Amino acid sequence: MCGIVGYIGAEEAAPWLLYGLTKLEYRGYDSAGIAVFEGGNIRVAKAKGRLQNLVDLTHGGADFHGNLGIGHTRWATHGAPSDINSHPQTSELGKFAVVHNGIIENYLELREFLSQRGVSFVSETDTEVIAQLLEYYYTGNIFEAIGKTLARVTGSYALGILCRDDPNTLYAARKDNPLIIGVGQGENFIASDIPALLSKTREVIRLSDLEIARLRADSVEVFGLDFEPIKKKTEHITWDVSAAEKGGYPHFMFKEILEQPKAVADTISPRIRDGRIVLDELKFTREELVNLDRICILACGSAYHVGMIAKYIFEEMLRVPTEVTIASEFRYENPIVSDKTLAIIISQSGETLDTLEAMREAKRRGARTLSIVNVVGSAIALEADDVIYTWAGPEIAVATTKAYSTQLAVIDLLAIYFADLLGKLTPEEYAVLIAGLEALPGKIAEALEKKDAVQYIASQCFNAKNIFFIGRNLDYAMSLEGSLKLKEISYIHSEAYAAGELKHGTISLIEDGTLVVALSTYARLFEKMRNNILEVKTRGATVLGLFTKGGGAESSKADFALEIPQAPTMFLPSLAIIPLQLFAYYIAAMKGCDIDKPRNLAKSVTVE
Repeated sequence: MCGIVGYIGAEEAAPWLLYGLTKLEYRGYDSAGIAVFEGGNIRVAKAKGRLQNLVDLTHGGADFHGNLGIGHTRWATHGAPSDINSHPQTSELGKFAVVHNGIIENYLELREFLSQRGVSFVSETDTEVIAQLLEYYYTGNIFEAIGKTLARVTGSYALGILCRDDPNTLYAARKDNPLIIGVGQGENFIASDIPALLSKTREVIRLSDLEIARLRADSVEVFGLDFEPIKKKTEHITWDVSAAEKGGYPHFMFKEILEQPKAVADTISPRIRDGRIVLDELKFTREELVNLDRICILACGSAYHVGMIAKYIFEEMLRVPTEVTIASEFRYENPIVSDKTLAIIISQSGETLDTLEAMREAKRRGARTLSIVNVVGSAIALEADDVIYTWAGPEIAVATTKAYSTQLAVIDLLAIYFADLLGKLTPEEYAVLIAGLEALPGKIAEALEKKDAVQYIASQCFNAKNIFFIGRNLDYAMSLEGSLKLKEISYIHSEAYAAGELKHGTISLIEDGTLVVALSTYARLFEKMRNNILEVKTRGATVLGLFTKGGGAESSKADFALEIPQAPTMFLPSLAIIPLQLFAYYIAAMKGCDIDKPRNLAKSVTVE
């Protein structure tokens, strides 16, 4: 969950390394560092805290003079945030400098191995083990040292490597962590993500697992661990640089909330042709669907909440048992999976390590795998049997908004597509749902028009200490994401509960002034939700209710009410999430929180 950059070319490396890191700071911001080849040695600068501390320390990179370098923003896993634990990590004699994203699971064993041979360590990190191993194995052949080092480590890594004996080469390697190569004119780059590269090039090569790259100013070579050359395709990035910039908005999160109508349209529109859903990416037949005995959805965080919504929709429309499992738990519960299981894997980055490993476990047990991801060519996309891309565009804020909404849109597409294939829909029902899908971006835009009302309610609630979200059925699934969005950016304690569970213990936490956000968009359960609202109000709660337009807000007894447009039931979560995102955003803004980079969180979770 860290940001890596590297440069080799004719220009000064340090200023670009710092610039590239600014585009990756959402991936890690506990500390930062750069290493530049200068005057025959590798010169390093590191600073705890935000990247600006490093920028100030190096005077924007002006203190460094060299054309080859690597940089890193850290999200701490092994060792507390500190200058010493920051990357790059160097070997004892200074021959190697390394930046690393991932976790070396056997680092204690390797550290002991090297310590017994006289190697001294200065940091608490697992990354220093890699630098020290490289130096230990180095006898003049850098490739040999890299190969022996990678053969010894267990875990995950994306690596940028400098060697003092090779002042004209940047080395890189990856396993289970993203790393891309930017191909320029007389200069080449490495980075964890595309935004770091867009100011320099739109031509990228995506490294695959267990590949090693050798970059010089005028060449890029990729090898397997056996050092046999591998031919790689260059991909042209089509989206505009402005997509990864704030564009005058106060925060990336606010910009990305407002981008959701377009993002959802980009996901849906190309897949509806002549009134029919066309999923060219899928190779499912009706017979294969009929033979399924269950659907298993694997995801983490907000993607897991998409899976919770999918469970209700799939079971309602397909009548196929659907289970949603937190990906980090799946591998350790001896899951019941067979060749009659469809495993749907949801991940924004396509590199979420827990989710990737869960998918691999499902495949080992015979399941067919279908991934829903945003990043083309990511590990999950490449390894799944089928993949549907969300086409959300770059999402920079740590708290997901448009990636979440486009995942929901793909779930809707899949549900209608599968239900039709199974003969579960009449032509009239199908037409109504297609019309609902096509209208969804416009209705999301309509929901966004109420942002001033959301901002006012947030101004009345931002001092709350504890907030509870309640709902039933789809509204319960939605409450999970509403609660998460609030707690992760505002730091207010927040929990989501199935409303019917209040009387089984949770209601004891309700007291005078407690804020309860009650979701009541599911018309069939409105009366029950109104009773739940009365239950908490009787015990002193202040209630913010979320309803559909004309769906009972006036009679609900809620203290504050927000409304979303009417839509077929399965599409209501895509509309209900809008005021919940805005509510979290405005509360965090009023509290003065760092909205795009909430504490202790990182965007791409590439460690277990």
